[in-house]
Amino acid sequence: DSLPRNKVGEVVALADKFATLAGMFSIGQLPTGDKDPFALRRHAIGVIRIVVEKELPVDISALIRLGVQQFGSTIVANVGQNPNFLINLEIAAQDEQRRVVTAEKLTEFLFERFAAMLKEQGFSSQEVDAVLSLSPQRFANVINRLSAVRSFSKLPEAASLAAANKRIGNILKKTDKPFANANRGKLVEPAEHALFDAVQVTQPEFEKYYATGDYTSALKSLAALKLPVDAFFDTVMVNVDDAGLRENRLALLGDLHALMNKIADLSKLAT
Repeated sequence: DSLPRNKVGEVVALADKFATLAGMFSIGQLPTGDKDPFALRRHAIGVIRIVVEKELPVDISALIRLGVQQFGSTIVANVGQNPNFLINLEIAAQDEQRRVVTAEKLTEFLFERFAAMLKEQGFSSQEVDAVLSLSPQRFANVINRLSAVRSFSKLPEAASLAAANKRIGNILKKTDKPFANANRGKLVEPAEHALFDAVQVTQPEFEKYYATGDYTSALKSLAALKLPVDAFFDTVMVNVDDAGLRENRLALLGDLHALMNKIADLSKLAT
């Protein structure tokens, strides 16, 4: 159908669709298989189209929370003066948990519909997974992220960087605590010095493009990291016995991983 013609129409349409989605999800009336008697998939598609095509700068999770919070509140106004306040608090806690679960299910539902729409528009499963796996809250800039990922994939450095990103992710998964930024003073090997310097040079350039929404140029700036990343893995052992050295190398990989995955999870592009 045609989209609303002005801001008032957009607000009313979103409020109406979110009221239906949140209300039905709150009472467990989710679509199943081919059965969707309340046209919730159509409502979800309407929400996505309005937010994306009208380029609305809104966070989807914030809208979902607002919608879900309108349903089923059982918290009494003044529990301290109510003889059954313990019971009411228990009900309130259960109600809050139900709203959390409802919001999670509705979020998953919207992302699934969005993924299906994007694939119908010609984006590959890899491209869609790379972007949506980060749960971007601004649906309006997802198309730009996907276009940037597609352009990045065509770079000669892309395959190597995607594989390295996947390797780094697997290494970091095995750590049991987050690490602070890498310390230049604790670097030892020439290859880790080179990688540290490359990240320091690339990051400001990346952030400059990222801040203006030029995601294509931002991802292309990562191409400069290929050689130092390859050299690092060729010559540097990360999990050494020296705890300080090991943690600093993990921190360096953490810095690199955060930079590479700010627009999309590039490991999803690895074959």
